[in-house]
Amino acid sequence: MKRITRTIRLVLAMAVAGALLAGCGLSGGTKQRNGALAGMDMQGAAERADAMFYATIGAIKPDIEWAHDTTTTGSCDVTRYWTVMTVVSEQRRGNFLGVVENFWKASGYRIGPVNPSKDMPALYATSRDGFGISLLFGHAGQAFFEVTSPCVGESKVAPPTKLANGPTYEGEVSVPTPNVRSDFWSDQSPAPGPTPSS
Repeated sequence: MKRITRTIRLVLAMAVAGALLAGCGLSGGTKQRNGALAGMDMQGAAERADAMFYATIGAIKPDIEWAHDTTTTGSCDVTRYWTVMTVVSEQRRGNFLGVVENFWKASGYRIGPVNPSKDMPALYATSRDGFGISLLFGHAGQAFFEVTSPCVGESKVAPPTKLANGPTYEGEVSVPTPNVRSDFWSDQSPAPGPTPSS
């Protein structure tokens, strides 16, 4: 029971930190009108979030399996969530985070706080146009990606158009814990390579 409570608190704290980063993101030369990103509505923001995620996972080699999770909307923002179905061992999480951090830096994102927790590490960044992006590890070592837009114009938001590269888990109460083995990411020996900055 203590572990579940601690996990819930950590996840909530990470969600709040992600929301704060998204709200305080760099404007990077983008123009905002009345607090909203000029010329972009919620659907456009969702598509931008999708593109940021697809570019990030495209940089992860060997490939990982992932599934779409939920989409949430606020009064003027959109958040997309994805769940990694590949088992990333405790010994390889640092490498996984390092690969993602290096890609985000190369993409011009401002790297925010890094949670160095052994069990539930996390990495946060902000794009030049103010989108917050994060990679979090949760229960059973499951990795989650999240992208939150800055304030944009109100509109309806359609589901992502790109199919997940594994099962969709549609109609299920929740996406299961990671269940896809990778010769590299699931290996329990340390791997040489990048790890996130502290």
